[in-house]
Amino acid sequence: MPHERASLLQGTLDLLILKALSTGERHGLGVSRRIEQITDGMFAVQPGSLFPALHRLEEAGWLASRWEASEHNRRAKYYTLTRAGRRQLGEETAHWNRIALAIARALKA
Repeated sequence: MPHERASLLQGTLDLLILKALSTGERHGLGVSRRIEQITDGMFAVQPGSLFPALHRLEEAGWLASRWEASEHNRRAKYYTLTRAGRRQLGEETAHWNRIALAIARALKA
């Protein structure tokens, strides 16, 4: 059965971006591909959502960036998690785990 694409719940995009960058530096398209990979194709983040979110996370101090040539020799902005970003990833992961548990309980009731 083909995967049904899901729309991102409010607040999940930041968590998925932080998680995608937890294994190392990536450019924007790489972040998008990693999100699709780690969600088993459930979420595909469009550039119109991704790039404003990357900018917002950088402004918050959770990401750092630098410009460099990509694997296709094009100029690309590469993002990494900062120490504050790693801390935020931990906090958001714990928060979403509590939400998932509460929803699972509600569905069993």
